[in-house]
Amino acid sequence: MKRNVFIPALEELQRIELETLRNADELSIHGLLDVPTLVEPEDLSFNKVLIQARQQLNELKQFTGSVDAIIAHWDFPTSVLVPILSREHGIPAPPLESVLKCEHKYWSRLEQQKVIPEMVPDFCSVDPFAENPLEQVTLDYPFWLKPVKAFSSQLGFKVENDEQFHAAIEETRQSIRHFGNPFNEALEHAELPPEIQQANGNTCIAEQIISGTQGAPEGTVFQGEFNVHGVFDQPKDEGPAPYDRLEYPSGMPERIQRQMIDACRRFLEHIGYDNGCFNAEFMWDEEKEKLWLVEFNTRISQSHSEMFIMVDGMSNHEVAIDIALGQRPSMSNRQGQFPVAAKCIIHQPHEDAIVKRVPSLAELEKLRERFPGTKVKLDVEPGMRLSDLSNQDSFSYHLGTIYLGADSHEEIRERYHACLEALHFEFDSVE
Repeated sequence: MKRNVFIPALEELQRIELETLRNADELSIHGLLDVPTLVEPEDLSFNKVLIQARQQLNELKQFTGSVDAIIAHWDFPTSVLVPILSREHGIPAPPLESVLKCEHKYWSRLEQQKVIPEMVPDFCSVDPFAENPLEQVTLDYPFWLKPVKAFSSQLGFKVENDEQFHAAIEETRQSIRHFGNPFNEALEHAELPPEIQQANGNTCIAEQIISGTQGAPEGTVFQGEFNVHGVFDQPKDEGPAPYDRLEYPSGMPERIQRQMIDACRRFLEHIGYDNGCFNAEFMWDEEKEKLWLVEFNTRISQSHSEMFIMVDGMSNHEVAIDIALGQRPSMSNRQGQFPVAAKCIIHQPHEDAIVKRVPSLAELEKLRERFPGTKVKLDVEPGMRLSDLSNQDSFSYHLGTIYLGADSHEEIRERYHACLEALHFEFDSVE
């Protein structure tokens, strides 16, 4: 009998990726809720989507006979829904409090400071609704100001003076509740220490600005056994063009990768995180020989999946499903088509416009013939207004994603540049 696996906000591309799993024919994959509900909601309520997920699971359980696994590959609210739903169905999952100690940026920094203080930038909590929020800031300019829970870089501000701080606070006050209110609903499901009860979902964190090359280990903890199955990095290119890509496997020095992995182990053990997947982000300042921790995510990264397939021959959904089924997780290694793979972003400067033209199917096919294995996912179509795109960062619009494979990191860079030159977009100005 097939095992029933439920994946919130499952997309068609991910269904295809799941076909690479070792025992794919023994699994029955079911979507749970959808992308508009969980990833692109206009008005999000955590408790409402929790009720909807419970109802749909119960309905599907009558049809399938069992709920054998529930896995997360999206950020909040999915990352918090899954441990709650898993607990209710007797499925292995991390303790909710350990998940929230990663999801809440300020709470996470407090816990990180206890066990890996050397990697934690200076930070402080800021209540944007206080009479004078600037009085709460203990950092010198410049610094980052961002909500304790947001999507991507939304409401993330680089603040260099008082005027910029007050402008950032004003914009934050107008928009922070979109994620802050539902995050407060999620926090109500856990026991919170007094300092976090005060620093709720509608507060911000100010952080020291850090720089360097981004590194990202991804791994698992299963019945106390810690393991990392891949390390990614985000190399920097010289020049003004935003060649933004994530590469696998990492080209960073082995000693730096070992330091990142050891920091992950120490922190996750400290917060009691078990029976779950994770990915973490670090910054390595090579010039200063300094490694900084950016954040922890309590899930596999679905943006890593295609690169795992290209290099290792299998999606990272494998380990998430293993854990949910109560099995020791394992990934194949270097069984894919390419030695190196990358996820590359198609950027547009943060200036509003109407999309007039996107690359045609014939142009995309020609690109795939030129670079075998290449996949292009467009997020825009003619007639769309860039400012209407959901979940964009504060610096640029994302028009789409390119997945590339190659024989080396240098060849990845060359192919990325060639793809950007070949992908032809046109825009009309907004009147």
